[in-house]
Amino acid sequence: MMKLLRFLKPYRVPVVLVLILTFLQTLSNLYLPTLMSDIVDVGIVQGDVPYILKIGAFMLAIAALSVVFSILASFYSAKAALGYSRDLRSSVFNHVENFSLHGFDKIGTSSLITRTTNDITQVQRVTAMMLRMMVMAPMMCIGGIIMAVSKDAKLSLVIVAAIPVLAIAIIIVQKKAIPLFKAMQKKLDKLNLILREGLSGVRVIRSFNRIDHEKERFKESNTELTNTAIKVNKIIAALMPIMMIVLNFSTIAILWFGSIRIDHGHMQVGDLMAFIQYAMQIMFSLMMVSMMFVMIPRASVSASRINEVLELEPDILDPDRVITANEQKGHVAFQNVTFSFQGAEKPAVSDISFSAEPGEVTAVIGGTGSGKSTMINLIPRFYDVDSGSVLVDGTDVRDMAQGDLRAKIGFVPQKAVLFKGTVAENIRFGNETAMDEEVFQAAEIAQAAEFVSNLENGFETVIEEGGANLSGGQKQRLSIARALVRRPEIYVFDDSFSALDFKTDAKLRARLKQEISDSTVIIVAQRVSTVMDADRIIVLEEGKIAGIGMHQELMKTCDVYKEIVSSQLSEEEIA
Repeated sequence: MMKLLRFLKPYRVPVVLVLILTFLQTLSNLYLPTLMSDIVDVGIVQGDVPYILKIGAFMLAIAALSVVFSILASFYSAKAALGYSRDLRSSVFNHVENFSLHGFDKIGTSSLITRTTNDITQVQRVTAMMLRMMVMAPMMCIGGIIMAVSKDAKLSLVIVAAIPVLAIAIIIVQKKAIPLFKAMQKKLDKLNLILREGLSGVRVIRSFNRIDHEKERFKESNTELTNTAIKVNKIIAALMPIMMIVLNFSTIAILWFGSIRIDHGHMQVGDLMAFIQYAMQIMFSLMMVSMMFVMIPRASVSASRINEVLELEPDILDPDRVITANEQKGHVAFQNVTFSFQGAEKPAVSDISFSAEPGEVTAVIGGTGSGKSTMINLIPRFYDVDSGSVLVDGTDVRDMAQGDLRAKIGFVPQKAVLFKGTVAENIRFGNETAMDEEVFQAAEIAQAAEFVSNLENGFETVIEEGGANLSGGQKQRLSIARALVRRPEIYVFDDSFSALDFKTDAKLRARLKQEISDSTVIIVAQRVSTVMDADRIIVLEEGKIAGIGMHQELMKTCDVYKEIVSSQLSEEEIA
């Protein structure tokens, strides 16, 4: 948790104010029992009413100041803790945004969400509490002991006997609680995963009538989390009765031995009353310490999970010396490229070599799992190659700044991803400065303008989360429009026409050929009809190139391609 305290540096002034105000509040509280002792021993015993009124008024003033200090300390501690958690949350989010896809796979999306929300909230709560208690508790304890000893040193032995009992109880609770807190956070991750899968996959769940199964999964995970939480809270709850028993027995002992000392003339009644107050303050400070020891283990678990994210270095970084691409525009080349996923037994793609030129359409086709999407994910450098090189405009992508590289590319992923917002905002995601005419033109080329105009508010229609109020084909067309409005040098379509009917597919490809004739176009497709007219067709099989050429050429030389074609087209269509 100490590693995260660096995020408190911008809030040094509020933190210092909290410490000073808490110090003054504690001093005020420690002074009040002494004043009360004076009222009893001097004012009441001697019948001095003016003295009682004077000291009573002074006590009220001190109590009022203590309240003011407490309110201000609470305000500044909340300000520092909330600002700290905001900065920490932003830092985690910004760091995660730089992860390669390997980083997301390693930690898990659901766990990253939990760490960015729940874990940071736990750390925030403890930070706010520590800012006040780390000054108040020790000072009240030490100050209370000093003041109690000043009243009666021998009677202080009662407090000395009680402190080890409380310390042992705190240590035992902490030792048992920490492993359970770790288990709770992991079970919370699992619960979030099941919830996320249940919400995002609701259509699949309903279509396969697996609602009861998902309910049972959630119930089981929720019950595990609840049982662990109950178990840890039982352990923590045991601490308070132990402390109250020790406190009450200590009070009884103080009254018993104090009355004896008063009877023998070694102590005054007012001093005994003050002593009891100081004993209560000492016990209260130890209760605060126990609360800290209960909260800190959970926060330390959360802090370690947050640090794990912040310390995970992105494996794809900009080079120290960025090389600017030459004057070529849109040239893409693979040179003996091999890539493997972490832990995989064999490469996903192996020894891939080809080039794609501006003004040409390069198509990639192959069976499921042949490595098509993996191969084109290497172009925007979502992954780094194991060997070989991917060149864009004659420069290895590893020698380019990631921002500069991706500015050259209009990428349309296999799964159409839309964001909460209007249709126009989603298209402008590709180019935030695009004018209305450019947005409309991009939608028209993508064959989306017609259905968008039929929507209730046209381009200002709000798209629900994930595009839930659109069909698969509509989402794909808007994703294509988002890439088109970017006007990049390289277009990469990763099976982006799969949800389109043949008529719309043909119209879209015809318009693309007219509008982006100067750009490099790389299309991954399952349909033969989508790739037949390409200038170059790359056929993949088990991560290797089985053939490169135009349609007619491949029909003569590539058996894999012939099998794909014959499985989709009739003999008349092939002829």
